[in-house]
Amino acid sequence: MDAHLSPIAPGRSFYQDTVERPRHPRLEGPVRTDVLVVGGGFTGLSAAIHLARSGVDVVLVEAHRFGDGASGRNGGQMGTGQRIWPGEVEALYGFERSKALFDLAEEAKAHLFEFIAANGIDADLRMGQLSVAHKRSYLPEYRGQVDSLRERYGYRSVGYMDGAETAERLGSSRYFGGIRDTGTGHVNPLKLIVGLVRVAAESGARLFEETPVVATRRDAGRIVATTGGGEISAERVLYAVNAYGPGLDKAIDSHVMPIGSFIGATEPLAQDAGVLPGGEACDDSRFVVRYFRKSVDGRLLFGGREAYTSEAGDITRHIRRQIAEVYPHLKGIRLTHAWGGSVGITMQRLPFVRTLAPGVTTIGGFSGHGVMLANFAGRLYAERVAGNRDRLADFEALDIPAFPGGRKLRAPLLFLAMTWFSLRDRF
Repeated sequence: MDAHLSPIAPGRSFYQDTVERPRHPRLEGPVRTDVLVVGGGFTGLSAAIHLARSGVDVVLVEAHRFGDGASGRNGGQMGTGQRIWPGEVEALYGFERSKALFDLAEEAKAHLFEFIAANGIDADLRMGQLSVAHKRSYLPEYRGQVDSLRERYGYRSVGYMDGAETAERLGSSRYFGGIRDTGTGHVNPLKLIVGLVRVAAESGARLFEETPVVATRRDAGRIVATTGGGEISAERVLYAVNAYGPGLDKAIDSHVMPIGSFIGATEPLAQDAGVLPGGEACDDSRFVVRYFRKSVDGRLLFGGREAYTSEAGDITRHIRRQIAEVYPHLKGIRLTHAWGGSVGITMQRLPFVRTLAPGVTTIGGFSGHGVMLANFAGRLYAERVAGNRDRLADFEALDIPAFPGGRKLRAPLLFLAMTWFSLRDRF
């Protein structure tokens, strides 16, 4: 077998092999706290930081290691606004609420940029995002989105790209046009996680890895969480598990669906490869979206959601085929890493925030838009607990429907839907 085609273990990411992560202890024995945060990704770590900084005693537990879920394995792209176009949000909720949600997302972006700078986090932040159309018939919609963002939503960091400009900025003639956004960017997500963990510890949050919550109960008005090493008694609990919380609560299971997302990392490209010469990240117009960017050492990190099995060879083959479709001159390039993970999506592709019971909140369902939104949602939760203001209510008021089919049919129905949209993307 050609060495370029040899299977690659799917679990270990490029980030894991290049970013050092300090270890934190397992929880041993009983613990009492004001707030228990379950889940050590962007939402949980951000909540822990802002809670601790406001004087709240907080314990954060992670079932595996910090960043082992979607937060530390994703494509690192931020985007602008919510996960779906403002016009789509407007069709669901009207212009006033759509504008409020857009502004909240823009504040989330600014917050993350400021937080990275203020805390000296080396997250490999680079600016620029290209959103491109894989069908010529989509171009009028893309022009309309630029006009709407600039004129109705007051966002002027976007411009329309014709086919020639798109080809120049991508280094590929595969797409017909698109949008260039200079007001957003991309990061190394695991480096961001490491920075958040450091800040959380410095802020006074108590952090525990490899500490799964296996059961919860009420006891004398408090919430008691049982882990493998002890019990945690808390006044409040935040479930910040996103796609990694099946079985914790029926509402989470029915409203947040985990789907597989897969990324491949190439060997460093030659300087004259012509791929994304401006350093922007890119996403395309497919429902089963393709997203790619270059790392600081010149690798192409290319993601897609068309591999439905967990076998290493399948992931590698799918990713290499998609790279060659966009960049024919990279056909046969070696992948050093190929990995997968779960992304938590909702029916509307908008966040799912709910008060599940007195003192118990869940935040998740960022639908691939969590790098900035999840971090900000953690801050909004801390604001709610501190009693300063309650902007988290803007997300909680969203009428996110449950996935159809119930527990048994939910996943098969989603698989059929994703397969259908994948076929529509192609033909």
